[in-house]
Amino acid sequence: MQSIAMLHMAMGPLSFVVRTVAVYFAMLLGFRLFGKRELGQMTVFDLAMVLLIANAVQNAMVGPDTSLLGGLIVMITLLWVNWAIAQLGVHARLFHRLLEGGPSVLISHGQWNDTVLQREGINRQEVRTAMRQQGVLDASAVRLAVLEANGDISIVPNDSKTLSAKRQKRQKKRNALKHGKPD
Repeated sequence: MQSIAMLHMAMGPLSFVVRTVAVYFAMLLGFRLFGKRELGQMTVFDLAMVLLIANAVQNAMVGPDTSLLGGLIVMITLLWVNWAIAQLGVHARLFHRLLEGGPSVLISHGQWNDTVLQREGINRQEVRTAMRQQGVLDASAVRLAVLEANGDISIVPNDSKTLSAKRQKRQKKRNALKHGKPD
């Protein structure tokens, strides 16, 4: 008897799909509007935010339903919508640009771009951390610091003539994967 109750849904399957798609796009829009920083390395605060948002929107997707079937419909809908968005991003450049955004210059020729830092929600300490990881100790030694669309911070030192062999190899691999070609 209890197993039958797990399958009884409080609303129709289409309601789950519509609610889930609406929440997905609202989340996508929210993350896009609040900047690239959300896409990079997560801090403890970012993780707490994601967990709380997940808990907050759960009821928006399933309403009063606690059935196994309802949960499975939501899960399948999320997987399908995510796959469809990824496919659109791969096949439609304009959509990809809207979805991912573009890079933002944080430092140019040793000069901090405070307007961009503020807009992107990045502080100088986060950029300095990325600089140290690249072996650069001072902003005056930076030709270019860029917040990439994926949330990473790239640093190009003044003395850099070209990208390092490691970075070139990593970029070549990303490009091959992006275009569906093996390494």
